Amino acid sequence: MEKYKILKSYYQLKKNMLNFKEKIKEEVFMSTPHNQANKGDIAKTVLMPGDPLRAKYLAETYLENVKQFNATRSMFGYTGTYKGKRVTVFSSGMGMPSMGIYCYELFKFYGVEKIIRIGSCGAYNENLNLFDTILVDHSYTEGNFAYEWNEEDCHIAKSSDELNLKIEEAAKLNNIKYIKGNTLCNDCFDGYLADIPAFINRFPKELDIIACEMEAFALFYIAKYLGKQASCLLTVVDSYYKNLEST
Repeated sequence: MEKYKILKSYYQLKKNMLNFKEKIKEEVFMSTPHNQANKGDIAKTVLMPGDPLRAKYLAETYLENVKQFNATRSMFGYTGTYKGKRVTVFSSGMGMPSMGIYCYELFKFYGVEKIIRIGSCGAYNENLNLFDTILVDHSYTEGNFAYEWNEEDCHIAKSSDELNLKIEEAAKLNNIKYIKGNTLCNDCFDGYLADIPAFINRFPKELDIIACEMEAFALFYIAKYLGKQASCLLTVVDSYYKNLEST
């Protein structure tokens, strides 16, 4: 009986030590190499423009009780409240590699559940006009982000149906027009391509690509990989067919 009591005490002590270690690990967590935020600084829902100055403008214009938590690599991040709800605005930088780093860290290390990319795009549909809003359904890429990440031959990533539904309900409630469609996520800035007609000709016809941007595929793919939610809202800032661009 005495031996049993000693063993029981030993295992209880061991369990307490493991719990203590986990608690210490959580308390001493400080940052990642790309984000100086502490745990708790970032909300469960993140709005993610590419441009750090857009993040700054959005946070200072629309959020209350704003606190800046990151300036590492000039990727500005802010948390505040919007109509009483805690929201974070954090820049992603340009391209899938940069988006891949930041969204992975937010989902994996900071407990973020939802990320909505808010950015710009070029229109590849004759019916789109400058400043139209696109809600991305599927993102297609010719690149190998998925293979490099996970050795998966994947070139189409889908946004979150659940999150999209909430965005669509909010848009209808506020009488905001939007177009839902599939977009291309490019590794190169399409405005500098040597042969844009050849570029367009490579679009998979069954996807009916309507616009091009550079980050959504990485966001959608990482969200699915980690069991999180991601969406993307884009503003049309130039049109190939109408030869127009915003200034």
